[in-house]
Amino acid sequence: MEVILLERVEKLGQIGDVVTVKDGFARNYLLPNKKALRSNNANRAVFEANKARIVAENEAKRGDAEKASKDVDGKSVTLIRQASNTGQLYGSVAARDIVEALEAEGAKVGKNQIVLDKPIKAIGVYDVRVQLHPEVAVQVKVNVARSPEEADLQAQGVDVMAAMFEKDEAGFTEDYDPNAEPGEIAVEAPAATEETAEA
Repeated sequence: MEVILLERVEKLGQIGDVVTVKDGFARNYLLPNKKALRSNNANRAVFEANKARIVAENEAKRGDAEKASKDVDGKSVTLIRQASNTGQLYGSVAARDIVEALEAEGAKVGKNQIVLDKPIKAIGVYDVRVQLHPEVAVQVKVNVARSPEEADLQAQGVDVMAAMFEKDEAGFTEDYDPNAEPGEIAVEAPAATEETAEA
């Protein structure tokens, strides 16, 4: 289906571009969200008549988004979650969780503005993109940890999981007696007496 874009759509085009998209994408996303019009003579005439107004509205929205981006850009939020010993979360961190954390920090964003490429399912520090406007995107840091102390370590750049699984350097080795029966406890060899040492 051919559509006329009413705003910039990532990987598609700019305002006024006539692009061909799959029917389902147009019917279920672009048209209901007023991001595009079906491309026909009547709609082309309507778009051309209103183009100046549409461009002006877009510029105003972009200006507001750029002002709002100063509050959000570079923010860091910490989410404390339960996780297994291997660092896998019991559940995952969703866009809603990030929105709530940002609102607690005083930044206003909508759930649909958080762009998660894949769900966050392990502890760590993640860069998450916040799309405030089709032409304005900023980054926030999301620190997912099991405790505030662990979050502080991760914020300093410590890989908590690697530190937890470091090799034990104590040098302990278990006694092994090759002649022992299974289940038998190894017995230390008797200490040499002074007489045998002199001989």
